[in-house]
Amino acid sequence: MKRKDIKAGVLRIEGTNCEEESYLAFKRLGAQAEKVHLKQLIKQDVDKDEERELQDYDILMIPGGFSAGDYIRAGAIFGARIKSRLGEELKAFVKTGKPILGVCNGFQVLVEIGLLPAADKVMSEVPTAALETNDSNKFECRPSLLRVEDNSNCIFTRKYEKQETVLYPSAHKEGKFVLDKKLSVDDLEKNDQIVFRYTTPDGSDPKYPWNPNGSIDHIAGICNPEGNVLGLMPHPERVFSKHTNPDWTRDGIAGNKGDGKPLFESALNYLENNF
Repeated sequence: MKRKDIKAGVLRIEGTNCEEESYLAFKRLGAQAEKVHLKQLIKQDVDKDEERELQDYDILMIPGGFSAGDYIRAGAIFGARIKSRLGEELKAFVKTGKPILGVCNGFQVLVEIGLLPAADKVMSEVPTAALETNDSNKFECRPSLLRVEDNSNCIFTRKYEKQETVLYPSAHKEGKFVLDKKLSVDDLEKNDQIVFRYTTPDGSDPKYPWNPNGSIDHIAGICNPEGNVLGLMPHPERVFSKHTNPDWTRDGIAGNKGDGKPLFESALNYLENNF
């Protein structure tokens, strides 16, 4: 598949607020990007020419924000609406190897749907993990350092070096990753599902604020066992370019390549080479 033919769908509803940066990340890399409302996919309250099919897209992204006001719990309503109307189509999408990316609220949605951790099947019937309220009990908005784990098979990190440290901004109140009692960190390790962990400038134990939420084992992002579904709390789309890095005035913008850009490049290269 050629880059110019790749179709990226950025899924939105009321309350999402990171769809523009996400859309631009794909567009700036030469893919066909579209912001698509859930109603377009479920063909509700839209004109005929606005209707879309999930399988028409080669990659799907669920962006950050506060979908449906995060009522009940973060991502619950968006996840329920997706799963009830598109559950079987989503499973088919994942089974073909097409990538799905969920960032912040999108990560919460993927967990609610059951596409993550999905340690033993494509989509679990009920959530097996959760993104709980931060240990600080407040909204945390700060640059976060993440370590790219060396045993992950995730297709979204192939343009990073193993153990590389990247800076992505965090902006969430419910980002503490926890697991159902039937799952453990060891289970995720065995499946090569841990993709990012919070870290510090010197690689020491990332206590608060370096781990901004108190996530178990400092986990910031995970993938499914196949590696084509990724969810993470910090925002790679917000550091696509170097000039949105908080240190750019001190460090300069040589090449103007932000830390988040390789994540999107990795997914598009995967599609180019495998479809």
